[in-house]
Amino acid sequence: MSRGSFKRINFFKGFLTTEQDWNDAERYHVEKRKLHNRMFHAPGVVNGNGDDLKVQSRGRGDLSIEVGAGYAIDGQGNDIFLLEKQIKTLNPADFKLPQTIYLVLRYVEEFDDFIAYKENLDYQGHRRVREDSKIEFSIVEPNIDLEVELARVHLEKGARRITDARDPLAPAPNEIDLRFVPKAGRSGGRIDPMLRWRLDEMVRAMKMIFSYLARVKKILAAQDAFHAVISFEMLLRTNQVDATNVWDLLAIIADLSWDVVDEVESRVPDLSARKEFTGYKKNVDIMRGLVYERRRTAEGLDNMVTYNLKACESLKGMLDKIRPDVIDVKAMDGAIQTAAVGTVPAAPLEGGITFEELKTFSGEFTASLIVDGKEWRLVDMIDVLNAESEKAHDFQIKEAEDTYRTRQKLRYPDGTVVEDTGIAHEGGFTEFKVKGLTAHQDVVMIRRMDFVRGDYQAEIHVNGQRLDRVLDCRGEDRKFRWRNWPYVIPAQHISTAQISVKQVMLTADRDINMFRFWFYQPV
Repeated sequence: MSRGSFKRINFFKGFLTTEQDWNDAERYHVEKRKLHNRMFHAPGVVNGNGDDLKVQSRGRGDLSIEVGAGYAIDGQGNDIFLLEKQIKTLNPADFKLPQTIYLVLRYVEEFDDFIAYKENLDYQGHRRVREDSKIEFSIVEPNIDLEVELARVHLEKGARRITDARDPLAPAPNEIDLRFVPKAGRSGGRIDPMLRWRLDEMVRAMKMIFSYLARVKKILAAQDAFHAVISFEMLLRTNQVDATNVWDLLAIIADLSWDVVDEVESRVPDLSARKEFTGYKKNVDIMRGLVYERRRTAEGLDNMVTYNLKACESLKGMLDKIRPDVIDVKAMDGAIQTAAVGTVPAAPLEGGITFEELKTFSGEFTASLIVDGKEWRLVDMIDVLNAESEKAHDFQIKEAEDTYRTRQKLRYPDGTVVEDTGIAHEGGFTEFKVKGLTAHQDVVMIRRMDFVRGDYQAEIHVNGQRLDRVLDCRGEDRKFRWRNWPYVIPAQHISTAQISVKQVMLTADRDINMFRFWFYQPV
């Protein structure tokens, strides 16, 4: 096969073939197959074959993992088959820990089936070339042209076992990380797995921002942008995004994002006047500049994603403060069984209230409510200092510097007087379980509290994982002291019908008090 062209073998009468001719003929077909793989298939793990090369822990409390059978294609177009599952054990002595260690699959060829003719030892050689695969641990970030990443793990010094990730979207140290495994298919785009992950992050952030602006603030341009982001997400999910089209797709989103800026500035002056929105506008402008610079490199794409995430973060901070979601609390026929949630629904609120107004609502919470056009239902409740309620939810305070019980007869800002009992602690943390949940749906946690002294922050952990957003309690009120403080636990942290919640006090010289908890989920 000459350089720059393909040559097939051509037989004719009298053609005396040699081993070179036959090897060239075989090499022609191998190279043509590899060319097809490179041009028509994204490199990575091919789904639908064997166990999809899935990597998982063996559940034996050691540093061994199991790799399922499957098929992959590397960047050179080599077919890599693993016909049977393999067990790989990591030896920490081979690495300088802590360190990220990659598990990679490589294509290898080996000569096989050797034969030598004793009548003439000049005639000998291998009759076959065996196409095989090799699984190895590496400390070098995988190169898709040479190998396919199957998993990675950030191994800590002294680690004794490798486990499956409790949260696949945010694996902890010593947990198997499958986020950056490249996926191949019958068609698809070739894009760096890390950049693909960042694009997924960008999509999640933009969906949240545009959803709020479209549904709550009624920004029409935000609705268009939201639909464009969903379309982009679908292309990502089907592996149809690569360097040949990603810039054109992002240009559409960038233009629609700027339409949102224009509409907010012309129609919603109170929103556009906020410094957070100014930050959003600045980053969207930079993002549009990157799109139209036409310097379409991997570094430029990474910068594009960075500024998009900055834009979303700016606006997210503003939304956290103003929380424009409208909540309508409506009546439900009959009463909730006291044994189930411990309360009886009162009369519904007239009209709707915002989250900010919810903090000062003085009535009983009803069995159902509507948040941002969605119907929510009361799924659980904790009555603090009620022995049965605390026991049923494993309610405990641990490692506190000080705790005290209290009975308060206080007023809400509308003048309504409510008497309730609760507990407070300084430092340490509170733990409890929430039951009766539907998996993969948001949970709104509402806490009745004494607002005599606020300005503190607390971390929220769910099933051992710290959430990104802190519980931020700003302000104080020494006259009207009752408040109902809301906090939303995102759906991705709700994997079962019961979760364990940990509330960790962060602010020194402040106590956090609790009188009652209500928990709502979408119907």
